[in-house]
Amino acid sequence: MATRSKTTQLKADGRFWLTLEGRNFLGRGRIELLQRIRETGSISKAAKAMKMSYKAAWDAIDAMNAAWRSPLVESGPAGSRLTEEAERLIAMFQKIEARHTAFMLKLTIDL
Repeated sequence: MATRSKTTQLKADGRFWLTLEGRNFLGRGRIELLQRIRETGSISKAAKAMKMSYKAAWDAIDAMNAAWRSPLVESGPAGSRLTEEAERLIAMFQKIEARHTAFMLKLTIDL
C-alpha cells in the first residue's frame, strides 16, 4: 500500500474551450495560431512556428471562419491578417480563460 506525505494536494484540472452550437470553437491552440498569424502575417509561418502542418492550420482557420458570423483571418497576395473580430475574440478568450484558471485553483484541496 502506498503512503502519502502529510500534505498531499489534490488539484482540479481541465482544459478551457469555447464552444459554438455544441462544437469546439476556440481553445488554447487556436488562439495561439491566431496570435502567430498576427505576429508573422502568414499562415504558413504561423504553422511552422507551432510545428504543425500548413493543412492543419488552414483547416483550423477555415473551420473558425465558417463557424463565426464573419471571417477571423483574411488572406491575400500580401499575406494573412486578423480581423477586428478575431482580435476581440482573442481578448475575450484570454479574459475568460484567466477566470477559469482562477476557479480551477480554488478547487485545489489540501489533504
